[in-house]
Amino acid sequence: MRDLFRFLFRIRITLLFLLLMGISLGLLMNGNEHQKAQAISSSNAVVGQIYTWRSGLVEYAGLREENLRLAKEIADLRDRDARSRITVADSVRVVQDTVLHQQYRFITARVINSTVSKARNYLTLDKGSLAGLHADMGIVGANGIVGVIREVSPHFALAISVLSNDLPTSVQLRNTKHFGLLRWDTMDPATASMSDVAKHVPVEIGDTVVTRGSDKIFPIGIMVGVVSKVENDPGSNYHTITVKLSEDLTQSGYVHVVENLLKLEQDTLQAKAPPEE
Repeated sequence: MRDLFRFLFRIRITLLFLLLMGISLGLLMNGNEHQKAQAISSSNAVVGQIYTWRSGLVEYAGLREENLRLAKEIADLRDRDARSRITVADSVRVVQDTVLHQQYRFITARVINSTVSKARNYLTLDKGSLAGLHADMGIVGANGIVGVIREVSPHFALAISVLSNDLPTSVQLRNTKHFGLLRWDTMDPATASMSDVAKHVPVEIGDTVVTRGSDKIFPIGIMVGVVSKVENDPGSNYHTITVKLSEDLTQSGYVHVVENLLKLEQDTLQAKAPPEE
């Protein structure tokens, strides 16, 4: 308390000045309606700006929760999308009536670490085996494919990114359904190449590239990107196609992990195929 009095005594001149200024302003506003109106308008503007800043801070603090909510809603919509289901014939009547059986489900996770400048790029998710994640599950973002899970721990998952030269992904041209492999050999995080598309196939800049679904990792028709360049080497029977990826892999955010609910059944059946001679 003694220190407080000493401090107030040292700034007594400043306090007196502020007091007299306040009294002067009060007398000025009370004696002049125009000045009073101006003062009220100015104070309202200041208070309004303070409320705007506060609202912005509150909205920013709630962005994470809002993003998570939106990501979960998108996952739910993808669960119900027809591309996540297969058509099953009615087991009683041989008619055109069909039902949809869910083949894929989507689990929301968040990218907490990633690389984009290496030959083999990885990303880490904030969910693991306790959330149902396991190896060979695909990862998709809001705009396209992201990667495939390779290792999991109880609370985290390590995935290889699409930006890796050893993760060829089965894709196809949406319009013509001609398929090939997506490979990251451009060393550009915004692009990849599509190979094994024969020259007789018409390919135009702007054509959409989507997943084919044959790898049992991604559903059919998930966005991959658009054709940005087509070159034809006279010594090759295939197009040289550059694809601009639709998903920005240089950003972190919420993603959806894809679980193929029928993968085991399909793998078991395909294992019974006769071996090649």
